[in-house]
Amino acid sequence: MESSTFIYFLTVSILLTLAPGPDILYLLTKSLSDGARAGIILACGLVSGIVFHTTLVMVGVAALIKSSATAMLLLKIFGAAYLLFLAFGAFKAARAGKKQLGIRNEELGIKKPLALYKRGVLMNVLNPKVLLFFLAFLPQFVDLSSDGASLTILFLGVVFAVQALTIFSGVALFAGRVRNLLLRGKNIGQVLNFVEAAVLAFIALTLLLF
Repeated sequence: MESSTFIYFLTVSILLTLAPGPDILYLLTKSLSDGARAGIILACGLVSGIVFHTTLVMVGVAALIKSSATAMLLLKIFGAAYLLFLAFGAFKAARAGKKQLGIRNEELGIKKPLALYKRGVLMNVLNPKVLLFFLAFLPQFVDLSSDGASLTILFLGVVFAVQALTIFSGVALFAGRVRNLLLRGKNIGQVLNFVEAAVLAFIALTLLLF
Protein backbone atom coordinates (compact mmCIF):
# COMPACT_ATOMS: atom_id res chain seq x y z
CA MET A 1 0.00 0.00 0.00
CA GLU A 2 1.29 3.44 -0.93
CA SER A 3 1.88 5.92 1.87
CA SER A 4 -0.50 8.45 0.31
CA THR A 5 -3.30 5.88 0.28
CA PHE A 6 -2.64 5.01 3.90
CA ILE A 7 -2.65 8.68 4.97
CA TYR A 8 -5.91 9.20 3.10
CA PHE A 9 -7.41 6.11 4.79
CA LEU A 10 -6.30 7.28 8.23
CA THR A 11 -7.67 10.80 7.67
CA VAL A 12 -11.04 9.50 6.53
CA SER A 13 -11.14 7.04 9.43
CA ILE A 14 -10.53 9.78 11.99
CA LEU A 15 -13.23 11.98 10.48
CA LEU A 16 -15.71 9.09 10.44
CA THR A 17 -14.91 8.26 14.07
CA LEU A 18 -15.42 11.87 15.14
CA ALA A 19 -18.72 12.12 13.29
CA PRO A 20 -21.80 11.85 15.55
CA GLY A 21 -22.92 8.24 15.60
CA PRO A 22 -24.33 5.55 17.93
CA ASP A 23 -20.95 4.41 19.27
CA ILE A 24 -19.57 7.80 20.23
CA LEU A 25 -22.98 8.97 21.46
CA TYR A 26 -23.36 6.06 23.86
CA LEU A 27 -19.70 6.24 24.86
CA LEU A 28 -20.16 9.89 25.81
CA THR A 29 -23.32 9.11 27.74
CA LYS A 30 -21.76 6.16 29.58
CA SER A 31 -18.67 8.17 30.51
CA LEU A 32 -20.84 10.98 31.87
CA SER A 33 -22.92 8.44 33.77
CA ASP A 34 -20.19 6.17 35.19
CA GLY A 35 -16.90 7.97 34.67
CA ALA A 36 -13.89 7.90 32.36
CA ARG A 37 -12.77 4.42 33.41
CA ALA A 38 -16.11 2.94 32.40
CA GLY A 39 -15.95 4.80 29.10
CA ILE A 40 -12.48 3.51 28.26
CA ILE A 41 -13.45 -0.08 29.08
CA LEU A 42 -16.54 0.28 26.90
CA ALA A 43 -14.37 1.74 24.12
CA CYS A 44 -12.11 -1.32 24.25
CA GLY A 45 -15.16 -3.50 23.71
CA LEU A 46 -16.42 -1.37 20.83
CA VAL A 47 -13.12 -1.47 18.96
CA SER A 48 -12.86 -5.22 19.53
CA GLY A 49 -16.14 -5.41 17.65
CA ILE A 50 -14.49 -3.47 14.83
CA VAL A 51 -11.73 -6.09 14.61
CA PHE A 52 -14.39 -8.81 14.58
CA HIS A 53 -16.24 -7.23 11.66
CA THR A 54 -12.95 -6.68 9.83
CA THR A 55 -12.18 -10.37 10.17
CA LEU A 56 -15.58 -11.23 8.71
CA VAL A 57 -14.85 -8.95 5.76
CA MET A 58 -11.40 -10.48 5.31
CA VAL A 59 -12.62 -14.10 5.17
CA GLY A 60 -15.68 -13.31 3.06
CA VAL A 61 -18.32 -14.05 5.71
CA ALA A 62 -19.54 -10.46 5.75
CA ALA A 63 -20.54 -10.66 2.09
CA LEU A 64 -22.46 -13.88 2.76
CA ILE A 65 -24.35 -12.29 5.65
CA LYS A 66 -25.19 -9.27 3.51
CA SER A 67 -26.57 -11.50 0.77
CA SER A 68 -28.97 -13.19 3.22
CA ALA A 69 -32.02 -11.09 4.06
CA THR A 70 -32.89 -13.50 6.88
CA ALA A 71 -29.43 -13.23 8.48
CA MET A 72 -29.52 -9.43 8.28
CA LEU A 73 -33.00 -9.31 9.80
CA LEU A 74 -32.08 -11.65 12.66
CA LEU A 75 -28.92 -9.69 13.39
CA LYS A 76 -30.92 -6.47 13.44
CA ILE A 77 -33.57 -7.93 15.77
CA PHE A 78 -31.03 -9.40 18.20
CA GLY A 79 -29.05 -6.16 18.20
CA ALA A 80 -32.10 -4.00 18.92
CA ALA A 81 -33.33 -6.42 21.59
CA TYR A 82 -29.96 -6.28 23.36
CA LEU A 83 -29.93 -2.49 23.29
CA LEU A 84 -33.47 -2.33 24.68
CA PHE A 85 -32.43 -4.75 27.42
CA LEU A 86 -29.58 -2.41 28.38
CA ALA A 87 -31.92 0.57 28.22
CA PHE A 88 -34.34 -1.15 30.60
CA GLY A 89 -31.49 -1.85 33.02
CA ALA A 90 -30.39 1.79 32.98
CA PHE A 91 -33.99 2.90 33.50
CA LYS A 92 -34.38 0.57 36.49
CA ALA A 93 -31.15 1.88 38.00
CA ALA A 94 -32.39 5.45 37.60
CA ARG A 95 -35.72 4.61 39.20
CA ALA A 96 -33.91 2.98 42.11
CA GLY A 97 -31.80 6.10 42.61
CA LYS A 98 -28.50 4.22 42.70
CA LYS A 99 -26.35 7.08 41.47
CA GLN A 100 -24.95 9.15 44.30
CA LEU A 101 -21.66 10.95 44.70
CA GLY A 102 -19.04 8.78 46.32
CA ILE A 103 -20.57 5.40 45.57
CA ARG A 104 -18.05 2.91 44.24
CA ASN A 105 -18.13 1.84 40.62
CA GLU A 106 -19.17 -1.67 41.59
CA GLU A 107 -22.33 -0.22 43.10
CA LEU A 108 -23.03 1.95 40.09
CA GLY A 109 -23.94 -1.00 37.90
CA ILE A 110 -20.51 -1.47 36.31
CA LYS A 111 -19.89 -4.50 38.55
CA LYS A 112 -16.93 -5.92 36.64
CA PRO A 113 -14.82 -4.42 33.88
CA LEU A 114 -15.26 -7.60 31.85
CA ALA A 115 -19.04 -7.19 31.82
CA LEU A 116 -18.76 -3.65 30.46
CA TYR A 117 -16.18 -4.77 27.92
CA LYS A 118 -18.53 -7.51 26.71
CA ARG A 119 -21.28 -4.92 26.42
CA GLY A 120 -19.17 -2.91 23.99
CA VAL A 121 -18.28 -5.99 21.98
CA LEU A 122 -21.89 -7.16 21.68
CA MET A 123 -23.16 -3.69 20.78
CA ASN A 124 -20.88 -3.68 17.75
CA VAL A 125 -21.04 -7.36 16.83
CA LEU A 126 -24.85 -7.36 16.83
CA ASN A 127 -25.08 -4.20 14.73
CA PRO A 128 -25.45 -5.09 11.02
CA LYS A 129 -24.85 -1.46 10.05
CA VAL A 130 -21.27 -1.72 11.32
CA LEU A 131 -20.78 -4.89 9.30
CA LEU A 132 -22.13 -3.27 6.12
CA PHE A 133 -20.01 -0.19 6.69
CA PHE A 134 -16.72 -2.08 6.87
CA LEU A 135 -17.75 -4.33 4.00
CA ALA A 136 -18.16 -1.24 1.83
CA PHE A 137 -15.38 0.92 3.33
CA LEU A 138 -12.25 -1.22 3.68
CA PRO A 139 -12.08 -2.73 0.15
CA GLN A 140 -11.95 0.79 -1.35
CA PHE A 141 -8.35 1.11 -0.16
CA VAL A 142 -7.20 -2.35 -1.21
CA ASP A 143 -6.20 -3.88 -4.53
CA LEU A 144 -8.46 -6.92 -4.30
CA SER A 145 -6.60 -8.66 -7.13
CA SER A 146 -3.33 -8.72 -5.18
CA ASP A 147 -2.13 -11.77 -3.25
CA GLY A 148 -2.07 -9.95 0.09
CA ALA A 149 -5.49 -8.31 -0.20
CA SER A 150 -6.96 -10.14 2.79
CA LEU A 151 -4.07 -9.25 5.07
CA THR A 152 -4.21 -5.64 3.92
CA ILE A 153 -7.91 -5.51 4.83
CA LEU A 154 -7.10 -6.90 8.28
CA PHE A 155 -4.28 -4.37 8.70
CA LEU A 156 -6.56 -1.47 7.80
CA GLY A 157 -9.22 -2.75 10.17
CA VAL A 158 -6.72 -2.84 13.03
CA VAL A 159 -5.53 0.68 12.16
CA PHE A 160 -9.14 1.88 12.20
CA ALA A 161 -9.64 0.21 15.59
CA VAL A 162 -6.50 1.78 17.09
CA GLN A 163 -7.37 5.31 16.01
CA ALA A 164 -10.96 4.77 17.18
CA LEU A 165 -9.74 3.61 20.60
CA THR A 166 -7.50 6.69 20.87
CA ILE A 167 -10.35 9.05 20.05
CA PHE A 168 -12.89 7.19 22.17
CA SER A 169 -10.52 7.24 25.16
CA GLY A 170 -10.09 11.00 24.74
CA VAL A 171 -13.87 11.44 24.68
CA ALA A 172 -14.20 9.27 27.79
CA LEU A 173 -11.57 11.25 29.69
CA PHE A 174 -13.20 14.54 28.74
CA ALA A 175 -16.66 13.30 29.71
CA GLY A 176 -15.28 11.97 32.98
CA ARG A 177 -14.09 15.44 33.92
CA VAL A 178 -17.42 16.95 32.99
CA ARG A 179 -19.10 14.29 35.12
CA ASN A 180 -17.12 15.37 38.19
CA LEU A 181 -18.54 18.86 37.77
CA LEU A 182 -22.08 17.62 37.14
CA LEU A 183 -22.13 15.41 40.21
CA ARG A 184 -22.08 18.52 42.38
CA GLY A 185 -25.71 18.95 41.44
CA LYS A 186 -28.54 17.23 43.27
CA ASN A 187 -29.85 13.95 41.79
CA ILE A 188 -27.77 14.46 38.67
CA GLY A 189 -26.73 10.78 38.76
CA GLN A 190 -30.30 9.66 38.31
CA VAL A 191 -30.77 12.10 35.45
CA LEU A 192 -27.70 10.69 33.71
CA ASN A 193 -29.10 7.18 34.09
CA PHE A 194 -32.35 8.27 32.45
CA VAL A 195 -30.33 9.86 29.64
CA GLU A 196 -28.38 6.62 29.18
CA ALA A 197 -31.62 4.64 28.93
CA ALA A 198 -33.03 7.10 26.39
CA VAL A 199 -29.88 6.97 24.25
CA LEU A 200 -29.87 3.17 24.20
CA ALA A 201 -33.56 3.07 23.28
CA PHE A 202 -32.95 5.61 20.51
CA ILE A 203 -30.08 3.58 19.05
CA ALA A 204 -32.24 0.43 19.16
CA LEU A 205 -35.08 2.15 17.31
CA THR A 206 -32.78 3.54 14.63
CA LEU A 207 -31.35 0.05 14.18
CA LEU A 208 -34.82 -1.37 13.59
CA LEU A 209 -36.23 1.42 11.46
CA PHE A 210 -33.34 2.40 9.22
